[in-house]
Amino acid sequence: MPTTRPARRTTARRRTAVLAAAALLAGAAAGCGDGGGGDGEEAGQAMRGLAAQKPSWKPCAPSSTKGGATPPAPLPDGTRWECAFMDVPLDYADPGGDTVELALIRARARDRSKRIGSLFFNFGGPGGSGVTALPSFAPDYEALRRRYDLVGFDPRGVGLSSGVECLGPRALDAFFARDATPDDAAEEKAYQGGLKEYAKACEENSGEVLPHVGTENAARDMDLMRQVLGDDRLHYFGISYGTELGGVYAHLFPRRVGRAVFDAVVDPGATAEQGALGQAKGFQLALRNFAADCVRRGDDCALPGGTPQEIERFVVDLLKRLDERPVKGIGDRELTQTQAANGIAQALYSKEYWQYLEQGLDEADGGDGALLLALSDSMNGRDENGEYDNLQAANTAINCVDDRQRFTAEQVRAKLPRFREASPVFGELLAWGMLGCGQWPVAGRSDHPDVSAPGAPPILVVGTTGDPATPFEGAAAMASALGGDVGVEVTYRGEGHGAYNGGDACVRRVVDAYLLDGRVPPSGTVCP
Repeated sequence: MPTTRPARRTTARRRTAVLAAAALLAGAAAGCGDGGGGDGEEAGQAMRGLAAQKPSWKPCAPSSTKGGATPPAPLPDGTRWECAFMDVPLDYADPGGDTVELALIRARARDRSKRIGSLFFNFGGPGGSGVTALPSFAPDYEALRRRYDLVGFDPRGVGLSSGVECLGPRALDAFFARDATPDDAAEEKAYQGGLKEYAKACEENSGEVLPHVGTENAARDMDLMRQVLGDDRLHYFGISYGTELGGVYAHLFPRRVGRAVFDAVVDPGATAEQGALGQAKGFQLALRNFAADCVRRGDDCALPGGTPQEIERFVVDLLKRLDERPVKGIGDRELTQTQAANGIAQALYSKEYWQYLEQGLDEADGGDGALLLALSDSMNGRDENGEYDNLQAANTAINCVDDRQRFTAEQVRAKLPRFREASPVFGELLAWGMLGCGQWPVAGRSDHPDVSAPGAPPILVVGTTGDPATPFEGAAAMASALGGDVGVEVTYRGEGHGAYNGGDACVRRVVDAYLLDGRVPPSGTVCP
């Protein structure tokens, strides 16, 4: 992972002084009544001091975090990636107190004379590292770099930004291999015991930051980033969970929103249960579309079955067999039922991975689970050396502090029939997954985020009809919640999680015209 210096495990230091330049920025910090927490002149001075900081941008260096990494390669025109850190309050109610370092990465705009500003990205999760992801996806956004500095960041609790730490690598291997769809009292006890151990480790290793890693604080961080980088408005591209983060930002700072795109849209009104059930339906739909494609290819399809339903039954039967007897995986690790289901889900995020899903299912049926296990490892953030990033730890921490719902095993058991009906492949896994916050040491904030944004400019909301992880209906829900004069809905009739990165020419024309030239499409635009 590229960075200019090692990650810091703690939340840095107590601020002892306000920068002298703060007085020059008296009107800059969260203006127009949209600002953050903290009361009185002392809090205002602290926020103005933070807004006046000047990040030291340097060429990105190899990461000193687990596993190491090489710096991101220069862009095709030779532009090199720059990395920096900036400080944000650990607690916005006490902006003069402890701070957290946020890691940033950027590539400068090609046409400096026509530069619009910074374009901030969040690729989802929650828990995904923008410092790692942006260079990987940068070729998809090269057209936008004509007029924007492309900026990625690790949100608080993620990656190099005081990343949440829980279990070590060997313990995580066991945790992710466990049976996450218990069939009896003994398996249920073991499953809940694993969740308790995980939550305890997170509290022991990261207890200081756990109460403060929620989406509202991340949105306030983005507004501070906007100020520090010298932008009057926040131009933003959010994908998956990044759409929820963007919606919360728009609610808190409607007058600071610039040009914003939400792609692969989270339904902001869905409860945790509704979200899990929606994902069960979404992944089952994606699996059905995959199976239908396999059937259309006839003898070229390696999976048994002459109809999509028969291929789905083959998958269900394979998972049942793996529940009873795992197969050989990678090294001394076996492919379990839970890891196989995660691997299948990972491959459904993009149609480009369907070929690997077909191969992995065929090989697992023959006793070789290496490919499905590799796909599961990718979802869980495990590299080939056995080291983990903190994607799943941050994901749990952010979700649990955002969401006040806490489920019991009895409640989950009562809901299982509905989840099984929604998806015979993924339903039980997602239902039992609702216990993930039951042992968490920090209370949640609300049932769902408020994203209403009266006074904000138009925001493009792009939904994909075959999206497995953020079902298509979420786009309409987000557009409505933002406000009728704010949310501009665009539909992509296709597969995968995220439309712009899918390469559809129509979607890119619509989004590029909006971000680069300010041309707002009619709400209801359909691609292709």
